[in-house]
Amino acid sequence: MSARIFSPAKTAMQSGKAKTGHWVLEFDPEMRKKIDPLMGYTTSGDMRSQIRLTFDTREEAVAYAQKEGLAYRVEEPKETKRRQISYAENFRYDRRTPWTH
Repeated sequence: MSARIFSPAKTAMQSGKAKTGHWVLEFDPEMRKKIDPLMGYTTSGDMRSQIRLTFDTREEAVAYAQKEGLAYRVEEPKETKRRQISYAENFRYDRRTPWTH
């Protein structure tokens, strides 16, 4: 049984950084998911795929995995790159493409 420890990124619908900064421990799936032939639902017999543990720090998540004897891997969060542009850039006279309607 192995687990993945990661810090979730903000969703595409978020403009701020709320509900980020915590660490999550998820178990890797042990069984493949299958489609129910009658209803078409996706099902799995793997109950651990439903467990999602949250921790305040990475060290707490790693300590929990070590205490429980889990094989784990830590995925570091990617650095966010913010482009600083101003509204006035839309009206510069030396734009590559002309501004028209």
